[in-house]
Amino acid sequence: MFAARSRPGWVSDRDALIRAIAALPPARTLDVACGTGYLTRHLAGEVVGLDQSESMIEIASARVPDARFVRADALPLPFADGSFERVFTGHFYGHLIESERERFLAEAARVASSLVVVDSALRPDHAPEEWQERVLNDGSRHEVYKRYFSADGLARELGGGEALHAGPWFVAVCRNR
Repeated sequence: MFAARSRPGWVSDRDALIRAIAALPPARTLDVACGTGYLTRHLAGEVVGLDQSESMIEIASARVPDARFVRADALPLPFADGSFERVFTGHFYGHLIESERERFLAEAARVASSLVVVDSALRPDHAPEEWQERVLNDGSRHEVYKRYFSADGLARELGGGEALHAGPWFVAVCRNR
């Protein structure tokens, strides 16, 4: 559906992002909103993927057979305090409205001492915050909230952290407590 889009530099930026994720040290990691496991498969260590969609869990389970997958909502996280060393999330945080972001950050801090957030880089063709209409393969239309980030801006919002990747399409920030 999106193959015809012109996205100069997207492939090289995606590959650089994947290298940054793969370079993270092995850890007990919870991947929140793991989707199909596209980024999950690059996480080293003991990995648990969480997603609310059964079909996404099925795809992720096939893609990353060594990980464990749980079907559940992200707010609240269905795990005990300190269950993980790291919470990872890719392209989830940028869809959360302010009250949900606050809840997510509190939940991530409750279950792990480290947080890695991957999301879309702020680009000139998008406002930093917008509502978008998404059309699914079945023709249904949905309004979604979407934010775009600079690595420094995301680190400030997370309460500190270091940029793991700052490219034209993607940013990744790691915050440790």
